[in-house]
Amino acid sequence: VFGQHPHLLISFLNALLPLEEGRIVQSIEYLPAELAPENPLQKHSIVDVRCKDNQGRQFIVEMQMHWTKAFMQRVLFNASKAYVTQLERSYEYDKLEPVYTLSLVNDIFLPEKEEYYHHYQIVNIADTEQRIEGLEFIFIELPKFKAKNLTEKRLQVLWLRFLTEIDEKTQEVPKDLLKDRNISKALEHLRTSAFTEAEMNAYDRYWDSVRTLRTLQSDSFKSGISEGHAEGHAEGRAEGRAEGENIGREKGERLKAYKTALKAIEMNMPEKDIIKLTELSKVDVTKLLKLFEKYGRDALQHMREQND
Repeated sequence: VFGQHPHLLISFLNALLPLEEGRIVQSIEYLPAELAPENPLQKHSIVDVRCKDNQGRQFIVEMQMHWTKAFMQRVLFNASKAYVTQLERSYEYDKLEPVYTLSLVNDIFLPEKEEYYHHYQIVNIADTEQRIEGLEFIFIELPKFKAKNLTEKRLQVLWLRFLTEIDEKTQEVPKDLLKDRNISKALEHLRTSAFTEAEMNAYDRYWDSVRTLRTLQSDSFKSGISEGHAEGHAEGRAEGRAEGENIGREKGERLKAYKTALKAIEMNMPEKDIIKLTELSKVDVTKLLKLFEKYGRDALQHMREQND
C-alpha cells in the first residue's frame, strides 16, 4: 500500500510524525527503490523517503518494522547513516536534512510503560527545551494500541487501526474506517494486492526456510566454535596458547559460515541470499556451490581441505 501509493503514505506520515502545528508533508520521493527488501514474491516495502513540507523544508523518514534484540542500536545506526551519507564532498554541514526514524514495532519492548507512542530527541538533560536538531526517533508499539478512550488525532487513530485490526482473517471492515477517503483507498488496494493461496503458501515456505536456517546457523556456530577451538589449540601449542585460541575462533567462525551456506545450498537458496546470510565472499560461496555439485554433502570437507 505505502510502497506504491505515495498519497497514502503522505497521509500516513502526517498522521504519525510529530510535526509542528501547521507543518504538513506535501510530497515525497522514495529513496532509493533498489534498497527495498526482497522476498520470493517481489513484494516491496519502504526503506526510506525524502519528504518536502508545506514550508519548503525537506527531511528524510526511515521506516523500520523488523524487531531484533539489538533493535535500538540498529535504528540509531541506520538513522545516523542516513544523516551522514547526505554529506557529499562539496556539501555544507548546515544543508544536512534532519532524519526521522518511524519504527512500527509489532512487539512490546517497554512493558513497564502504558504509552504506545514514543518520541525521542537529542536534548539537554538539564533543560529539555534545548535540543540538537538532526535526528528524531518515533517508536510505536502496535500491540499496545487500543482505539477506545484515546485523545490522539483522529487520523492517527484510524491509520493505527488499519495496521492493527485489518489482517488476512478480516471479513467485514468497520464502517468508520471506510468513511475516511485515504483509509478506504488503502483497504481497496490491500484487497486487490492480497496474496493468492499459492502465493501465501510460497511466502510461508520462504519464512519457514529462514527460521530453519537461523536455527541451523546457531547450531553450526556452537559446533563450529567447538571444532575450531580444537583445531586451533592443536595448531597453537607450537606458537602459544593465546595464538591458538585466536586461530580456533577464526576457524570456528569460518566453519560455522560454511555449514550454514551448505544447508542453504541444499535448500536451493539463491547465491546472493547465501552471501547475505553467511557474510562469506562471493568467491567462497561460488567455490562451495561447485564442490556441492561434485561431492554433495561432502563438499564441506573438501572446502576445508582446500582452505587448509
